Amino acid sequence: MDIKENFVAEYADIATRMSATGGVLRALVLGTVIAGALDITAAILTWMTRGAPAIRVLQGVAGGLLGRDTFAGGGATAALGLLLHFMIMSVIVALYVAASHGLSLLTRHAVACGIAYGIAVYVVMSFVVVPLSAAGGARPPSPYMVLEGVIVHILCVGVPIALITRRFTAAS
Repeated sequence: MDIKENFVAEYADIATRMSATGGVLRALVLGTVIAGALDITAAILTWMTRGAPAIRVLQGVAGGLLGRDTFAGGGATAALGLLLHFMIMSVIVALYVAASHGLSLLTRHAVACGIAYGIAVYVVMSFVVVPLSAAGGARPPSPYMVLEGVIVHILCVGVPIALITRRFTAAS
């Protein structure tokens, strides 16, 4: 291989790696923004039907860090709750994207895997993360609330993350 061919081959390799990295970055950013927006919107709408204003829902997210004091913090703790929500969602997305590199099944069967991932995220968040947080475990959710939460996490978290991951990383 002469210098020109070697340069072209090396450039092609770098371009391929940059494209793969760009796909991962796009999957991380879009997955976080889309799933995060869908999930928090669903939470706000769900709790508004029960009489809770949006600010209270966002403060509730911050309650995982601040405990009951969160509800005395006004808009500042609501903003913190929104920030924390998207930070948590970025971790949820990153786990799926990272796992998809070792398990091509996650992108080949994105809808089925997204459904399973949505259920898994709901279970871990509701029965592990929240009870261990400063918000603590309140009374267990009713079967209706569990079903509602599972459906929201399938449609707003698991499936969108899986489809976005497939779209931007399957070829990488």
